[in-house]
Amino acid sequence: MQNPVIILGAQKLGTTALDIFNSNSVMVYCFLDDKLQQEEVNNVAVMGNTEDNEFLKLVGKKCDVFVAVEDSAARKGLVKLLKEEYKAVPVNAIHRFSAVSENAWLGHGNLVGAGAIISNNAKVGDNNIIHARALVDTKAEVGDNVEIGAGAIINAEAVVEDGAFIGTGAVVVSGVKIGKNARVGAGSVVVADVPAKATVFGNPAAPVK
Repeated sequence: MQNPVIILGAQKLGTTALDIFNSNSVMVYCFLDDKLQQEEVNNVAVMGNTEDNEFLKLVGKKCDVFVAVEDSAARKGLVKLLKEEYKAVPVNAIHRFSAVSENAWLGHGNLVGAGAIISNNAKVGDNNIIHARALVDTKAEVGDNVEIGAGAIINAEAVVEDGAFIGTGAVVVSGVKIGKNARVGAGSVVVADVPAKATVFGNPAAPVK
């Protein structure tokens, strides 16, 4: 049986992660959150802040951990802390009603929401948020710390580099590359490469100035 999980973050992403672990009958030991203290969220207690040593020292021994902090920079910082101070990496949170091919490659700390699909030979790095009903198609590549909105489609052989954000319902056409820390607006259709740090929106997607 899998170890109980401590979830860092008890806001929207944290409750999504709780739902995912519940769908797999994995016990969530507690939340740690910097804003909510000594409260319950969906019947699970918030026991301290996200850097509470008394609970983090359980990680890797009695508990696994998942980082569900909303802010991507804070999320990266907590992952770094876990690796350096506690020699631990976050587990994946993969919803029971998602579909991940046996021939896909996944790193650590990924959230895969209900109804999401990761197809054969797709590659997904570490600490990504793939929301409900999103599709990462055959041989598509997703880097680290990427967020893919609900219902978004990353078509075959498309590449989404580290830190990029793909909005709800967006479509990235086959073979297109989304650069590091780029942003794609909700509902956009991306038919050409997007440079690093650029923001695009529309159908076809165009730079936002």
